[in-house]
Amino acid sequence: MSAAAARTLPSAAATSAAVNPWLIAVLVAFASFMENLDTTIANVALPYIAGGMGVSEDEASWVITTYLVANAVSLTASSYLAQRFGRKSFFLVCLAAFTASSVLCGFAPNLQALLLFRIVQGLGGGGMVPVAQSILADSFPPEKRGQAFALFGIAVVVAPVVGPTLGGWISDNWSWQWCFEINGPIGLLALALFAGTLRESEAAAAERKRFVRQGHQFDLVGFALAATFLGALEIALDRGLEDDWFGSNFIVATVTVCALAFVLMIPWELSRRNPIIDIRILATRQFGSSFLVMLATGAILLSTTQYLPQLVQAEYGYTATWAGLVLSPGGLVLALLMPVAGRLSGKVQPRILIAIGAAICALAMLDMTRINGAVDFRFFAASRMLLSVGLPFVFIPIMTASFAGIPRNKTDMASALINVARNTGGSIGISLANNVLAHREQFHQSRLVELVNTSTTQYQHAFQQAADYFAAQGASLAQARQQAFAWIGQQVQTQAAYLAYIDVFWVLMLISAAAVPLALSLRKVKLGGAAPIAH
Repeated sequence: MSAAAARTLPSAAATSAAVNPWLIAVLVAFASFMENLDTTIANVALPYIAGGMGVSEDEASWVITTYLVANAVSLTASSYLAQRFGRKSFFLVCLAAFTASSVLCGFAPNLQALLLFRIVQGLGGGGMVPVAQSILADSFPPEKRGQAFALFGIAVVVAPVVGPTLGGWISDNWSWQWCFEINGPIGLLALALFAGTLRESEAAAAERKRFVRQGHQFDLVGFALAATFLGALEIALDRGLEDDWFGSNFIVATVTVCALAFVLMIPWELSRRNPIIDIRILATRQFGSSFLVMLATGAILLSTTQYLPQLVQAEYGYTATWAGLVLSPGGLVLALLMPVAGRLSGKVQPRILIAIGAAICALAMLDMTRINGAVDFRFFAASRMLLSVGLPFVFIPIMTASFAGIPRNKTDMASALINVARNTGGSIGISLANNVLAHREQFHQSRLVELVNTSTTQYQHAFQQAADYFAAQGASLAQARQQAFAWIGQQVQTQAAYLAYIDVFWVLMLISAAAVPLALSLRKVKLGGAAPIAH
């Protein structure tokens, strides 16, 4: 594509006419915050949802799975639909669907209805974020993109952190329904602001008509294959542990469908003139490396956001509110450092910033391996803050680096793929942490039980101390001995859980460290000036 041709393409800046681009940035960041908030706001509310619906927590977890699957499916179609119907129209439809389905989730009479509304919510939310990123990429000149992405990054990265805190507080003090219903009035306000602010220029309208005249048909087969691949992958990752992985016929069938869809998707998409997913973009060194780094970033962000509250609730007795508050200091650090990372991304090569940020994230995960029964709220908050120091210097530069060399008419596609990487990376990270936690807890428990030898002096001394304690509390001698035996068993389980969580953080540390050489493989980009043009 020539530079001259690229300059004739209408940008989203033209869509806004005379409106200040920073106002548009605030609005799209606000809408993206709503969508990303719903990826985690229900996590700590699952016990409440299970109790309210009269189902098991395992069944209630489909509330998370269905949203992620629908979100991933919607992402693949967002590029074509935004070009076909216009970014403003598509964005408003997605926002309206997200808002309406959010309210309906709160009024769902049973689990089946709730899952249906969550699917609609995921479809609407999945279409918003990539279009928002495309609007930002084209609304600002290259030298200002870093700052614009910083504002967007605050919404995308802070929202999953705020989700558990807000969801826990709402569930503890109001009801789980309000985790969804809160989007109603906020969504209506956002719709009104967007409808009154965004304007499509004559050039943008002409480009959309040209897109239709050129016969750009929706790649239905490609969409079906991509949706099947991503949907089956999400389901397998989420349900694998609960269903005993390949010991389950359901998981075997799901993985088979996933692999088949992937194998068929690649040659089909490579042979299309207008594919739903441009495999050639993924095959480039710059975007491919950016995609992999975003996979790792999503894995670290979403897995720690889920497992840190779970750890403090299960092993330290925190309430849902306090479990969410553990993440809050990190959210504040993210909000403060995102603008700093945005400014630096226009002055320092993205690969340098990403490598530094990934190294800090690895250090934060290494710090979390020091957990034990004596650590307190300050330890968890401080470790989360250290992680939050690194994340902005990965997230913002990777957004800038991924768009380098991408033609303007491919920014919607690139944006969708980067979001697929973040969501899929999150699912992979959570699934990996799930499996490490379950298997390593069993391993550590079996090894610790071997050490609990009733004939050793250490065991007899600990047993006698515990029995004396329970006897001093008023228990009979027989009861005190039973309670002492149960207490020792509980200590073995607790220590096994601590060691398993430590193993989880070791794995996440390795994932963070792996992003450093990937970052250094990125090519240099031109900082400021004209946008790089792909040929």
